[in-house]
Amino acid sequence: MQSIKKPIIAVIGSDGSGKSTVCEHLINCVQKYGPAVRVHLGKQAGNVERAVIKLPLMGNVLNKTIKHNKVKSAKTLPGPIPAIVIMSFVIRRLLRFRHMLACHRRGLIVLADRYPQIQIPGAYDGTVFPANVTGSRFVLWLAGLERSSFHWMAGHKPDLVIKLNVDLDVACIRKPDHRREALAKKIAVTPQLTFDGSQLIDIDANKPLDEVLIDAEKAIANFMETCGFSHTKNNS
Repeated sequence: MQSIKKPIIAVIGSDGSGKSTVCEHLINCVQKYGPAVRVHLGKQAGNVERAVIKLPLMGNVLNKTIKHNKVKSAKTLPGPIPAIVIMSFVIRRLLRFRHMLACHRRGLIVLADRYPQIQIPGAYDGTVFPANVTGSRFVLWLAGLERSSFHWMAGHKPDLVIKLNVDLDVACIRKPDHRREALAKKIAVTPQLTFDGSQLIDIDANKPLDEVLIDAEKAIANFMETCGFSHTKNNS
């Protein structure tokens, strides 16, 4: 049995880059090298929003609050109720991140769909509260908690980051229900993220899906071989 520390592998990219499909494929590839777990480390606001809408009485009110706080920049901090909603997402993310670390400590290879980053505040997988703006003491306190939470998560940097780079027109075709401006911002951010020196591999996600999956699988195989891993007997 291999005693080499198992890696944390993250897959990042804009909506429309194929992250979910790539992760679904890669978890099977990663499991050839040993026990592995796939985790989602994003905010998952869309899933929460759909669940919130179904709540009796408060569903519509909370849904409007979530929609209002999708804006990542402002001249002042949000009010207490929107700030609490934002922090609820941070807490959910922290719980999933702690679960991921627990799996890693048990010796599992981790494949993460998205990964927290502190390099570009306000960008995807980064902090939401705008920095250096005014607000109430309570909201400022929550904003500080969010920053410290993200710094803690980002301190556990992934061993490998696979970046799925996609053009805006391609992403818009794949995600017609998404705003073009929002997709453009995410696409622009992806090449800038470095994750504090983690090994980075760029993949052209404009290619047909089959080619993207092959490129991603090759990236995993090369990385694992370089780290000293080989296929386990049960999966070879």
